[in-house]
Amino acid sequence: MKIAVVALGKIGLPLAVQFADADPSHEVVGVDVNATVVDLVNQGTEPFPGEAHLAEKLAELVPAGRLRATTEYADAIPGADAVVLVVPLFVDTDGQPDFGWMDDATKSLAQHLTPGTLISYETTLPVGTTRGRWKPMIEELSRLTEGSDEGFHLVFSPERVLTGRVFADLRRYPKLVGGLTEAGTAQAIEFYESVLSFDERDDLPRPNGVWDMGSAEAAEMAKLAETTYRDVNIGLANQFARYADTVGIDVQRVIEACNSQPYSHIHQPGIAVGGHCIPVYPRLYLSTDPDATVVRNAREANAAMPEYAVARAESLLGSLQGMRVVVLGASYRGKVKETAFSGVFGTVEALQERGARVLVHDPMFSDEELTAFGWEPYHWTPGQAGEPVDVAIVQADHPEYAELSAADLPGLKLLLDGRRITDPAAFTGVPRLTIGGGEPVSV
Repeated sequence: MKIAVVALGKIGLPLAVQFADADPSHEVVGVDVNATVVDLVNQGTEPFPGEAHLAEKLAELVPAGRLRATTEYADAIPGADAVVLVVPLFVDTDGQPDFGWMDDATKSLAQHLTPGTLISYETTLPVGTTRGRWKPMIEELSRLTEGSDEGFHLVFSPERVLTGRVFADLRRYPKLVGGLTEAGTAQAIEFYESVLSFDERDDLPRPNGVWDMGSAEAAEMAKLAETTYRDVNIGLANQFARYADTVGIDVQRVIEACNSQPYSHIHQPGIAVGGHCIPVYPRLYLSTDPDATVVRNAREANAAMPEYAVARAESLLGSLQGMRVVVLGASYRGKVKETAFSGVFGTVEALQERGARVLVHDPMFSDEELTAFGWEPYHWTPGQAGEPVDVAIVQADHPEYAELSAADLPGLKLLLDGRRITDPAAFTGVPRLTIGGGEPVSV
């Protein structure tokens, strides 16, 4: 097969590698508008760090001629047996989906589409988008009809992987497929069964593999529902944590006790919910189900956690005016160099509103990269004391922060660990707050 993958980001590139690795006879072409990414891929070099096994697979597949990249849709799309799109979908300031990049990519592929191609969208979408938006757009521009071998087949098959462990997750989780026709669904199932392999799992209601969802809409909702569940669950955990803080209870003990029986699966509270997925997909769901008050309330509650954390620090110290405060972690989560919807933004803003002098540290970002965001970098490396600060707020659970001690942060008056990653014994004599730790807010 000739397989085209549109957008070589942190999901698209590993997918292209997976497809190329599945069979030496496949011709896999990745198309991306970023010429730097394309050049690095064609050199067999990973364009971003942190994805397990990506570097070694690129170094093997690219020189062997099994994977290449291009900026030209005219090179990648014509003659393709399958086209897989993983172009980002954003939300605007009102929480509505912004299809700009996806529209551009869809129009570009449609203009070069040839008969007999399977098109699979893997980017998470609002329910009804595959049928109501992409089908008519592709038909109009390609002059081909969806649902026939002389035209093209269109399906939705959501990515369900986590950055950093994409290859393991591709084996671990069932691949969901929903088509617009039975023929399209059958073609998609055949395609994915040929490029993916699956771990055996006895905890599933049916064998692990490619699962037919019955329609594109069902597949779209499945991805939205599984991620929205996590946001709502975390929102509930954060609600419990905030209450625990008011009554002096350690919510972690409560959650561990609840989850000791099989009907409770309470997630962990924390300073922020970030990333491309959890803060975004509930808004995509709300865009077609505006009456989902539970979803909306949880999203608003989670978005308010950076402000809540900073307010707790302020309540202990009385004022943050003029204090040097370091936010530890620009990334939205540990070991991932990505700031999408990271809690760093809300935390920095809340601190600046209170007159604090804010510094930001992240072991995965250079000073130049932090400065480009408008932040003053903080200098600290494990084993060496950093610059004097009054307050430290752990925003991302990078493993380096688990080794922090009071000696690393001279002059420290307060540690607020928003991820519960630090050792309390390492901060003897320094007030240490957590989210839902039930610690006193005054001394």
